[in-house]
Amino acid sequence: MDLPICDTCGTQFDASPPPARCPVCEDERQYVGWQGQRWTSLARLQATHVLRIEEDAGLLGLGVPGFAIPQRALRLPTDAGNLLWECVSLVTDAGVAALRARGGVDAIVISHPHFYSAMVEWSEALGGVPILLHAADRQWVQRASPRIEFWDGDVRRLSEEVTLVRCGGHFDGSTALHWSSGPRAGGALFPGDALQVAMDRRHVSFLYSYPNNIPMRTSDVRAIRERLRGVAFEDVYGFTWGRNILGAARAAVDASFERALRMVAA
Repeated sequence: MDLPICDTCGTQFDASPPPARCPVCEDERQYVGWQGQRWTSLARLQATHVLRIEEDAGLLGLGVPGFAIPQRALRLPTDAGNLLWECVSLVTDAGVAALRARGGVDAIVISHPHFYSAMVEWSEALGGVPILLHAADRQWVQRASPRIEFWDGDVRRLSEEVTLVRCGGHFDGSTALHWSSGPRAGGALFPGDALQVAMDRRHVSFLYSYPNNIPMRTSDVRAIRERLRGVAFEDVYGFTWGRNILGAARAAVDASFERALRMVAA
């Protein structure tokens, strides 16, 4: 069955015909498209869009130009296995082949509900790999699957080098992935939208809603700072192509926390 995918957020739904509304888009952190609720499907996406498959700062990336939220997924070859960090709405044979040519994918890990997209389709295309999501965001899953594994708490160690940290703030379960040894010397943080790399690529920002410009609560910004205290990294890989801080990223993040808290206190 060719399941519906929301045109605006890219989330795939386990319903046919599609529901009248997309709850992900009707939430104040997202928005309904200006022409109203519209739907596509995987088959239609495969006919109208091409999957972008290329390197982003040393990691294989996948994205869907011109569709929905412009996130890109990254393949991380870690000691916890080959992880697909984040997900996209378009699954293609070329994308699956590119991942398999690098050694495949052992698990999909997603930061928050705006990037759930076609996660179950990707899991099945990659051989039924598990999908790791934080349990605090369970309500936002629109296509249930036994492949989905929910985790609780603030920290989930996947290996000696890979740790998931529940940051909260943007969503209750907003998750960052810390890879202590890679992909470059000094390690990297992959924060999704809990910390969003700014356009100057020298800072990060903290918002409850990025498209609607709703500030994050100061208490949540402080909580994220505490949860990331002592986490060492040289790079931050942001949510989309090229939005990365490469080198001295820990200092940039610390300065961004200080700036954000100073601005709301002024």
